[in-house]
Amino acid sequence: MDKLYHETYLKLETAIQELEIESDCPIKRIEAVIQLVIQSLSDLKKFVLKNDFKNTEEEIHFFKYQKPIIVSKLIYYNAVYKIETKKPYGEKQIKKFLNKELNKLKKFFDSNIDFYKYYRSGNSFLDENFFIRGKHDIRLWLDTFYFEADHRFSTSHDYKVAKILANDLIQVYLEDQLNNKHYKKANSKSPLSWTGSKTALTELIYALYAQGVFNNGNTDIKLIAKTFESTFNIDLGDFYHTFMELKARKINRTKFLDILCEALIKKMDEQNEK
Repeated sequence: MDKLYHETYLKLETAIQELEIESDCPIKRIEAVIQLVIQSLSDLKKFVLKNDFKNTEEEIHFFKYQKPIIVSKLIYYNAVYKIETKKPYGEKQIKKFLNKELNKLKKFFDSNIDFYKYYRSGNSFLDENFFIRGKHDIRLWLDTFYFEADHRFSTSHDYKVAKILANDLIQVYLEDQLNNKHYKKANSKSPLSWTGSKTALTELIYALYAQGVFNNGNTDIKLIAKTFESTFNIDLGDFYHTFMELKARKINRTKFLDILCEALIKKMDEQNEK
């Protein structure tokens, strides 16, 4: 299962990145991405229905960590599509509209705070209730959506996890829209600014993403990049394209990481000599 999932996810990410680079129309790009995500989920579903899982641990891992990442992309891009097509005209109207969308995210958080705590804290004692098919407890934060879903490819809470992941991305998107409209408060600026190259930071971000150091590896690369941009006062621009350039390097594709490693070892050696 892991092999197919990683192949499917990599193929999807690559296709999305290419669309981000090539497509000039955001609405058309989102429509294309949604179709890609739907196809990826269809491929995974066919495999699961045909082969099933080796054991409960593999099933829990898939429905707790793997499937939600891809479903979250569907939720995210569909939400962005709705926002972009419903966005009103006029600066004040846009600000009001975007803040209203942010309030929707807060309402979801408030309504699901117990599950947020369970999931974010890395708990697992209820995983067999949440992430095994055919097992559900109506007292444990069930969504109506679950009763209408295909239970051969759904558990009681895998969609809720996807919703949490998607809402993180939607929040970043909305706040970015507000910031671009010059609504950002001056005193919210971080005291730290990235003074290295954008390529170097992109390399670092993708390395951290590949290692899965944020939220147990259950975080979208776009969210990580946006967080770094906000924290270090930098606009990475088309970081997908930058990463593609890094991949295309003939030699030393991890130049910045190698320099970091050498610098750290040198610093350690210097302190040992004192």
